Amino acid sequence: MQRTFLYAKLHRVRVTQVEIDYEGSVAIDALLLEAAGIREYERIDVYNVRNGERFSTYAIRGEPGSGMISVNGAAAHKAAIGDIVIICAFGILDEREMKDFRPRLIYVDETNHIIRASNAIPMQAVR
Repeated sequence: MQRTFLYAKLHRVRVTQVEIDYEGSVAIDALLLEAAGIREYERIDVYNVRNGERFSTYAIRGEPGSGMISVNGAAAHKAAIGDIVIICAFGILDEREMKDFRPRLIYVDETNHIIRASNAIPMQAVR
């Protein structure tokens, strides 16, 4: 059997820019992409903490170290500058791969710079 698992999460990043007149996608600081293991043009799901909007698009590489999270194209109607969003990527694993699998969870400060990485959600967050 194959199952779909969260393999990468950028937790509570802030939208720094919205560009409606753009081809589409979310531009993400390249350092965040690398830390999470998300590749350019890979499908991502975005969950807006402020307004509850959820949408799928693809990631594009933003300037490294910029803290950029730019929501572009039609998706720009679902976010505003300053909104906090969670960006997730999922992968399909078979039974063998599931045994040792651990996701990459990336946590940031208010300027979208990495403050820590983990491969498990802390138990206090689950309560």
